[in-house]
Amino acid sequence: MTEEPKSASTAEHRTLSRLGRVALGVGLAMQASEDFRDMDDTIEYAESAGVPLPDLAAPFASGMMLTAGLGIALWRLPRVATGAAASFLIVVTATMHDFWNADPDDASGERLAFFGNLAMLGGVLVFLRRAYKR
Repeated sequence: MTEEPKSASTAEHRTLSRLGRVALGVGLAMQASEDFRDMDDTIEYAESAGVPLPDLAAPFASGMMLTAGLGIALWRLPRVATGAAASFLIVVTATMHDFWNADPDDASGERLAFFGNLAMLGGVLVFLRRAYKR
């Protein structure tokens, strides 16, 4: 049995980590861009969830997520980018996608959004730790 040289393993790890980071960052940025494409619906959804000042909060939050996603993908200001993404996902996941309080007709979609956001939060937290490890 031959053992792989440590430098090859480290290079592979870096490549996979970079690929995961770019995929996560681009995914977050694209999700935010979808919110911008239909901002009227985004504002209406925020208003229905009881978000204060939805006309300001929804575009601000979408802009924060777009910027955070690009920051993660490009690894620019990684502490700020990952911190902003984590903050956004924690607040939005718990308040906007509270499937346990949703109407039965909406509960399935809210549950899907909740667990999708939870998965993204997991990825963000991995990179948040990495940003502070430097």
